[in-house]
Amino acid sequence: MCLMVMIMNQFSDKKVLVIGGEGFIGQHLVSKLNDFHAEVISLGVKTRVDTIAKEYLAVDIRDKNKLEKILKHYDFDYVFNLGGYIEHSPYSEHGRDVMDVHYVGLLNLLGQINSSKLKCFVHIGSSDEYGGAPSPQNEALREAAISPYSAAKVAGTHLIQALARSEGFPGVVVRPFLTYGPGQDISRFIPQVISGCLNNTSFPVSEGEQLRDFCYVDDVVQGMLLAASTKAAFGEVINIASGIPVSVRSVIEAVKNIIGKGEPIWGAVKYRPGENMRLYADIDKAKKILKWQAKISLKDGLIKTANYYKSLQVY
Repeated sequence: MCLMVMIMNQFSDKKVLVIGGEGFIGQHLVSKLNDFHAEVISLGVKTRVDTIAKEYLAVDIRDKNKLEKILKHYDFDYVFNLGGYIEHSPYSEHGRDVMDVHYVGLLNLLGQINSSKLKCFVHIGSSDEYGGAPSPQNEALREAAISPYSAAKVAGTHLIQALARSEGFPGVVVRPFLTYGPGQDISRFIPQVISGCLNNTSFPVSEGEQLRDFCYVDDVVQGMLLAASTKAAFGEVINIASGIPVSVRSVIEAVKNIIGKGEPIWGAVKYRPGENMRLYADIDKAKKILKWQAKISLKDGLIKTANYYKSLQVY
């Protein structure tokens, strides 16, 4: 059976909750679930959105009481937790807020979702959980958080695994590396570079010596759907990435070549304290358990992404 047909059969007519469904990856996930004829409910903090989901629930997952009032009316077959936001602030500068949304929010979700009908809970981790661990990073490595954000992600990972081991909870942690593609916020790395090139300006970047692992959003979404559909994945942590290390400098140069203009100012952005200069994934586990690997090359993905922002004519 074709892989995509198998996934479609898993989700057709199923009720699916996507926390963070209006975010970058969330919107792509909701769109694909719609294609599979799932009944998708999106949950987020915005009070009003033009959602592509069947229904939108506005609530902050840190608010246990409000979350209980809203979710008590629902039973879900699948839950994808993409809640929270990427923020590398130190603990002394709003770090507690970051930890609350990623960990306390997870605790609240787990307390309010009816697990008796749940087929799978997919929790989105982060490559930042590896901290300064040597590359290529594999899931057996001890995590080494370097910020409140990554510490909260590590805590969430261990909680999901503990529940799977002790209570048979159908949870899985997928750990994306650098996801990119159409619709990503302009403040993120690749959209920033594309914007600078499209505007033909000089724009600040680091020296670009970091090695990173970039994965196109459609591939990431397919990996997430497979994780939810594969019982052998329950209780596991699985890297979702290309497995191919590339330098940040080469990505910036590739975008410049695709667009044909723009001038990066090398070294104007300093490296983050504690930043891992070699962060790229070992994806053997995804290949073995999910039968998954990325299909879209970096070149093709960058072209698709650049064309998207160019079509907006607002960059």
